[in-house]
Amino acid sequence: MIQKKTKIVCTVSDRNCSPQFIESIYREGMNVVRINSAHTTLESSLEIVKNTRIVSDKIAILIDTKGPEIRLTEMNPPEGFKVKKGDTVYFADDVNGISGNFLLYTNYSDFVKDVPTGANILIDDGEIKLIVLEKSRGKLKCTVDNDGVIKGKKSINIPNVSTKLASVTRKDHDFIVWAIENDLDFVAHSFVRSKADLDEINKIIKKHNGHIKVIAKIENKEGVDNIDEIIDNCYGVMVARGDLGVEIEAEKIPVIQRDIINKCHSKHKPVIIATQLLHTMIDNPRPTRAEVNDIASAIFQSTDAIMLSGETANGKYPVESVRTMRTIAMEIEQHMSPCNELQVSNVTWPTAEVLARSLVYATTKLPIKHIVIDTMTGRTGRYVSALRPKVPIHAKCYKPHVMRELALSFGVYSYFVSLVPSKDDFVKESAQKLLDDKMVVKSDMIGVLAGSFGVQAGASFIEVSTIENMIS
Repeated sequence: MIQKKTKIVCTVSDRNCSPQFIESIYREGMNVVRINSAHTTLESSLEIVKNTRIVSDKIAILIDTKGPEIRLTEMNPPEGFKVKKGDTVYFADDVNGISGNFLLYTNYSDFVKDVPTGANILIDDGEIKLIVLEKSRGKLKCTVDNDGVIKGKKSINIPNVSTKLASVTRKDHDFIVWAIENDLDFVAHSFVRSKADLDEINKIIKKHNGHIKVIAKIENKEGVDNIDEIIDNCYGVMVARGDLGVEIEAEKIPVIQRDIINKCHSKHKPVIIATQLLHTMIDNPRPTRAEVNDIASAIFQSTDAIMLSGETANGKYPVESVRTMRTIAMEIEQHMSPCNELQVSNVTWPTAEVLARSLVYATTKLPIKHIVIDTMTGRTGRYVSALRPKVPIHAKCYKPHVMRELALSFGVYSYFVSLVPSKDDFVKESAQKLLDDKMVVKSDMIGVLAGSFGVQAGASFIEVSTIENMIS
């Protein structure tokens, strides 16, 4: 068993999703498989799901939607056209229009209407910058700010400009329903701007009686500005630094990352840090020192999970990338301290939170080697996880999907158990399992946090003793 606490999310492509490949990165420390719906179909995505389930029922699966994204239409000629600084380019509204010859169209019918004079328009992740000079006769007149090539289907960002683009596209809707029907665990929705975007996702989930949890991807300034209401209305957050770095000045991203982690941490919400963590390992067998430091900083800031994208989806060194991420995480975790002074908010089950805090504090004063909990919803597991104990957290879950949901929570090793034992049996069986798995010896001390009045009543007691006492 790999004693790694930081969770690793790996993007898996339908072009390389065999059970053998998935098992190879799972053995190196992957906890969650990510499917990017922008590059797959429902049929090819199902192949990834089936192969992941073959490898282990403990691996959580996350589907990533496209969200309210603005892109250029197709281009004629297909290779695009060159522009130089000072050139004039026009935008017009026609979602069926073919871009080209210094006239551009987008997939958003109200683009010209919503974009004001003076706005910056960034094409292809900021490779080309245009500045809107004037708006007249249904067109935007823009000046080119730097040399380059404008190609069709490329992304468009408009920093500090709000649009009325629908949050959920037809493709997004189909993928969310598909994810519910196939028992996936998370839907990471792109470009979440406010609570309203999350409400649309949650309506679909409720309509189809799903238990899938929503991860809000923060990728624009509007999402950052509304981060508090977003956190309160989702299961967790992904800081997607790629598009976020296009919309917001690069020097502000580290502060935004730290602040979002702190807010999620204080509300027991898992947070994922994504984009270019090991980008050079797409083509090279070793990371840069800057990448190692980037991963370390995210872990020191108390992120729950770190994500690989192209590194595992289409890179030359996917297994090495996961191994590198794991070894960095394990090294940094040795130098972290429990968060006993964490100021929490929105505690829905104060008894469990207080007991979790007490048990984690006990691990700093007593030679406790492991924490064992039981949980019906995963809430107690997230309470203990937020306090970042130095010892592993073993969560006995009474629902398979809860076991997989905790795959995103720092330091939690989750297991599915079908029977609800008595208090004494739970303590005894938990101790015996650790002994059978050779994680402890009889003289080792462990801490147990569980309930005496049924799992629906929540945690109600702490038991701290040696393995020998607990199994006798």
